[in-house]
Amino acid sequence: MKFVRRVSSSLLGLVGGLIMTAAPMPLAAQEVTVLCNFEVDWCEGLKATYEKTTGLKAVFIRRTDGESLAQIRAERGNPRADVYHAAESASAKQLASEGLLEAYKSPMVAELHDWAVRIADQNKYFQTPIYTGVLGFGYNTELLAKRSLPEPKCWRDLANPAYKDEIQMANPGSSGTAFNMVSTILQMMGENEGFKFLAAMNKNVNQYTRSGSAGIRAAGKGETTIGITFLHDSVAQAVQGYPIKTVAPCEGTGYEIISSAIVKGGPNPAGARKWMDFVLAPAGQNVAITVGKFQIPSNKTAQIHPMAPRSADVKLIDIDLDKYGSKEGRERLLSRWENEVFKAPK
Repeated sequence: MKFVRRVSSSLLGLVGGLIMTAAPMPLAAQEVTVLCNFEVDWCEGLKATYEKTTGLKAVFIRRTDGESLAQIRAERGNPRADVYHAAESASAKQLASEGLLEAYKSPMVAELHDWAVRIADQNKYFQTPIYTGVLGFGYNTELLAKRSLPEPKCWRDLANPAYKDEIQMANPGSSGTAFNMVSTILQMMGENEGFKFLAAMNKNVNQYTRSGSAGIRAAGKGETTIGITFLHDSVAQAVQGYPIKTVAPCEGTGYEIISSAIVKGGPNPAGARKWMDFVLAPAGQNVAITVGKFQIPSNKTAQIHPMAPRSADVKLIDIDLDKYGSKEGRERLLSRWENEVFKAPK
């Protein structure tokens, strides 16, 4: 099997102290600046663990996947960030093709699962996977029963008029999760039929959020019935006690490969390499468990939560990154989505 996200940006600040040496190093040489696409709690957990385990400091800038892409491109030649964490594989592939990432083969690669090594090698180590996750949706069982709605089991079910204003998903222009969903549908159904389905489903969407996990969190709180998301985010809501049932669509589905990458020309390249070694090691990947995340980590010895969805238990399609992962492919997909889906009459 081949393996091929968040709302306004915020600076999470500095914590910890400098390593004391006989000749103290300048602050810039100590800090690593990370564009963090994770939820805030995961970003904060990684920052705290990195500083504790390495004795070095980190500055985190919270971004969505789309915002990180825009910042790295805008700062070409004079980047403020050292690391792009964590990037959709397709997004990292785009930036590498534009000469905006630095290749780095971490010594931790030897500890990774075969699928992660394969992706890193295929991408010439301009990115290295840290986890994989399976795409799907979840629904609020209490709202479904209260409103006498049918149980959704497949992607095509989401175009059922019975779900009018009952679905939330992210905007694929800002969210890697939603971009993954749209490209998955197009590869499964074909582009023309896929866009017809997305336009029909659009009539049932009450909100396009910026964050990929916002829809399922809204479903957990009873603000919407169905949230399109990655299965690990849906499971997280159920684990927290919300009445969410997780669905792997019957037709099959896509998945994400999330990687970390070094920004070319960043102010602290040595710190960027230390960061890469950290997030590919068990210490970095085990932070996920401490903040209640349920992805499948790339390191063979990293912890996996017992409720985490397993890729082997789901029917997966083969993601074509060359078609949809390039800058041109992404721009074409988003343009059609904007015109044929988002602007389509409700």
